[in-house]
Amino acid sequence: MRRRRVEVFSLSFLDCICCGFGAVVLFYTVIAGQSGIKRIDRSDQLQAEVNKLEEEVLVGTRNLVVLRNTLQKTKSDTRLAAERAQAVLDEVSSAREEALRVGATSMAQREHINQLKSDLKALEAGTQRLQAGAVKPAPPGERVRSFRGTGNRRYVTGIRITGKHVLVLVDRSASMVDEDLVNIIKLRNQSAAVRRTTQKWRQTLDIADWLSTQFPAGSQFQMYSFNTEAHSLVPDRDGKWLDAGDPRLLAQAIEHLRGLAPEGGTSLINAYSVIRTLFPLPDQVVLVTDGLPTQGKDKPTRRFVNVTQRSRLFEEAQKSLPPNIPIDVILLPMQGDLPAPHMFWAMARETRGHILMPAKDWP
Repeated sequence: MRRRRVEVFSLSFLDCICCGFGAVVLFYTVIAGQSGIKRIDRSDQLQAEVNKLEEEVLVGTRNLVVLRNTLQKTKSDTRLAAERAQAVLDEVSSAREEALRVGATSMAQREHINQLKSDLKALEAGTQRLQAGAVKPAPPGERVRSFRGTGNRRYVTGIRITGKHVLVLVDRSASMVDEDLVNIIKLRNQSAAVRRTTQKWRQTLDIADWLSTQFPAGSQFQMYSFNTEAHSLVPDRDGKWLDAGDPRLLAQAIEHLRGLAPEGGTSLINAYSVIRTLFPLPDQVVLVTDGLPTQGKDKPTRRFVNVTQRSRLFEEAQKSLPPNIPIDVILLPMQGDLPAPHMFWAMARETRGHILMPAKDWP
């Protein structure tokens, strides 16, 4: 019997081989698909991070521009501050030079003042001898108020209150606490109670009190205090004439002034503006002050005002005065304000008024 021939590679074997190969191909295909999905996800994450970094770069660029602008502005402000500092140093230097110049001339002025005081004492002695030899006594006064001071007031014959409508302007700026600039700077930072007790301000109060006793019978008066602004010493009576025969009103004005304290700057033009608020206009104005103004109508832009600028402010204020009104000036001492006596004397002379520079014990 013939043996059957056996085939090694039969159809079933090939089928198994093909199925196995197909399974391997399918397996690698699935793995490759999953890897592609993962790569896509990774690419999306990286793109998101790139976008985030680009946004941060844009924000940083904008902040850098802002910082550059800020740095440029800071440099500009630093340059302006340096220029202002140099200007302040220049002003301080000019003030020192002016102080040295004033100090150089103060000795000669003191000698001249001492000579004038000696002449004044000689005139007082002569006046007393003449009064002692008089046959008839002087007529009695017609004052509604009296004033008793410690000083000798007999030599005060230059200023007489003769008007029918008399306006008194009393300076109460910070310089009215003392005649020395250093002491003024120290005292202006003290309390109001301390400033009210200084010798110069107490003399100013006594002068105002004495003036309140000199109004003629039948006249009308108004008293104002001023620094950078001017206000009536009788509350709620601004711009109104008051009866000089009413002792209650006179006492009220003086008591109100005693309750004030020197402070602020000096504006003569604002003080003179009171004149035009009164009707009829005053026929005599008495100004009690100690020097040239430190500001005009408005507050100055600079803290330091030199003598030349103060002289211009004085001339500006004088131009604002109504015509034909005598201005009498009682000028208290102020060191370093050299042009003040001459300029106030010239103003009083032009307005047919008088000027008085009283002694420390007057009135």
